[in-house]
Amino acid sequence: MSSAVRRISLGINWLDYALLGGVPRGNWLLVTGEPGVGKSILTIQAAGANVDAMPVVYVSTETRFFDVVRQAKQFNIDLSDAVSLADVLAGKVKDVKTNLVVIDLFGLAREYRELLRAGEDEEGKAKAKSPLSMEVVISAIERAYEVLGVSEEGKITRDVLVIIDSLAPMWAHAPAMARLITYRLRQRLYRSNVTVIMTNQFAPTTGMTFGFGAEHIADAIIHMWIEQPERKKEIERWLIIKKARLTNHYRKAMKYEIEPGKGLTLIEPSIEELKKWFDEYAGKQGSSEEE
Repeated sequence: MSSAVRRISLGINWLDYALLGGVPRGNWLLVTGEPGVGKSILTIQAAGANVDAMPVVYVSTETRFFDVVRQAKQFNIDLSDAVSLADVLAGKVKDVKTNLVVIDLFGLAREYRELLRAGEDEEGKAKAKSPLSMEVVISAIERAYEVLGVSEEGKITRDVLVIIDSLAPMWAHAPAMARLITYRLRQRLYRSNVTVIMTNQFAPTTGMTFGFGAEHIADAIIHMWIEQPERKKEIERWLIIKKARLTNHYRKAMKYEIEPGKGLTLIEPSIEELKKWFDEYAGKQGSSEEE
């Protein structure tokens, strides 16, 4: 898949076709959906697809390092070379040779203690309020940059993929601050060579993302849902690309399933139909940027 815009694959061929080759380099992709739709699986597939080509920082605010690696194995994705930031901070890993640093709950807790010991005030890094606060997540990501050897005097020297699964715990203590927190997150992390994939919970009961969402900082949004399980008496998963800047994306809903050993697999439309659509529109992408 080639296009004028440099793109980052999501590791899911049919979804890459629908995005004309993937997420534009430097864009922020938000993946929303209720529990059980496969948001974490999508991010794991994206990590597996890119880890050989570029450094990847995977932030898991709800699970442990071993759970991420184990879940990847269920879909034939080998993340065994990953290093836990918690182990690095604890001195258990000395010579880091990896393209993937996983920041889990333990890594965030250790970084939180590091910030408290440093006693930094608002003139430096803002003082951390909890292990899951925005300040700790950002500090941990910046620490991962150092571990991966891509940070030099505040500059990121290589293309990097940052995955945050999920955003919601960062404002669980103060839901009304969600918009401000995500604005600050983008302000601190935005670089033209850093592509970010974020997930956020979507409440089917209210039709809203928890904590007022993060749509305002997203360049692209993929929404995933389960179609009326009470009426259909089965789990029927769908997703749609709601927006994607620099991309004349596919505009119809796509039905998919989660298969062991494969991950997110397309049910309808057919992969042939998406390929045909891709071939037709790939040359037109970039003609107008979506807002």
